[in-house]
Amino acid sequence: LLNSNKFTLIGDNAFAGLSHLQYLFIENNDIQALSKATFRGLKSLTHLSLANNNLQTLPRDLFKPLDILSDLDLRGNTLACDCKIKWLVEWLESTNTTVPAVFCSSPGQFEGQRIRDLALGDFQCITTDFVMHQVLPFQAVSAEPFTYASDLYVALAQPSASSCSILKWDYVERKLRDFDRIPAHSAVHCKPIVAQDQLYVVVAQLFGGSYIYRWDTAVDKFIKIQDIDSQKIRKPNDIEAFQIEGDWYFVIADSSKAGSTSLYRLNQNGFYSHQALHAWHRDTDVEYVENDGKPRLIISSSSQAPVIYQWSRAQKQFVPQGEVGEMLDVQMVKHFRAKRDQFLCLSRYIGDSKVVRWEGQRFVEVQTLPSRGSMVMQPFAVGQRRYLALGSDFSFTHVYLWEEEKQKFAKFQELSVQAPRAFRAVPAADVQLLLAPSFKANTLVYRHV
Repeated sequence: LLNSNKFTLIGDNAFAGLSHLQYLFIENNDIQALSKATFRGLKSLTHLSLANNNLQTLPRDLFKPLDILSDLDLRGNTLACDCKIKWLVEWLESTNTTVPAVFCSSPGQFEGQRIRDLALGDFQCITTDFVMHQVLPFQAVSAEPFTYASDLYVALAQPSASSCSILKWDYVERKLRDFDRIPAHSAVHCKPIVAQDQLYVVVAQLFGGSYIYRWDTAVDKFIKIQDIDSQKIRKPNDIEAFQIEGDWYFVIADSSKAGSTSLYRLNQNGFYSHQALHAWHRDTDVEYVENDGKPRLIISSSSQAPVIYQWSRAQKQFVPQGEVGEMLDVQMVKHFRAKRDQFLCLSRYIGDSKVVRWEGQRFVEVQTLPSRGSMVMQPFAVGQRRYLALGSDFSFTHVYLWEEEKQKFAKFQELSVQAPRAFRAVPAADVQLLLAPSFKANTLVYRHV
């Protein structure tokens, strides 16, 4: 008997080791939440009472471990009859357990109704999931979707195959198919840029220099049009492309001690060096962000906190503006916008990853996520839903779903991806895809359903 104890929460495995317990009464408390595994291990339980608490919902399949439960009392709670409780209606229809009448306290249209009397059709529930759609039989470290001449493509860097693979979306078969390959010894990033009706691919390589290719419509193949200065770009890590005031630019983050993260600008003949940004800092990632109408670059580094650069219209260059907090060893910086707020996701290989919010002059931490072994933390949106994929070299990939009211991500799903190096959402007509390039195994394509 655990009655009248002012309990507010019962966590996982609260009754571990009590395999012979038959009667459990937890009445007249202020229990607002139960964990999914609260009753795990109670194989002999026959009578359970949770009467007169403050339960508004119950975790799915809460009573599944209770094999021989004969009596259950849920009276005196304020259960909300929404999608989270739909499973209970199904369970009440099929169980042999005796359950005295339980009533809905909300929403308005169900208030005062017996839960057992509700029809499953009364619940207008939409659930989402990421399911396997296609397995690409190769390793990759980056994925970049792009549209060219009204067709959808994806460029993938494959260092082990010494190439940039260009795949084309087949709208009939609803699959990605081989289209072309660009030779690329030790490719780490293949960045497509569609500018002025021309298709360019910037190919960043660890060894042998980096190059820019252009798709030649006369011969239907990629032609190398220029080299990238190998004295500046020695060990490239990431490429971002963007437009400022009608001009196209791309920036390469360089992770060598002797190299320099560099900005390039497109003119009529090709891309030319425009600005050396961040020398000798072992940069790991670069992100282009526009907030308050001001273009900014945020460069993460293994040797210092992420650095913010802001575009100067007068100088037509990026100028240093400060740092993001005091976070060291950030592997990747990605941004997203929720309503009017701008957020950054900072992934770390050692230590916790962070979500921070822009507060006008500085970034303020809003959430910490455990992320040992993480090389990638990618926010993305599918319709009105915003997700975050947090990969790891040591465990499952965790997908989180953004909760607008709480301004935080909540755990949503686990995906089994070995050593992911990127996640990229790809809207393919009526199919929403999530590409997961793997450094050690096949590259996976998930579908959002």
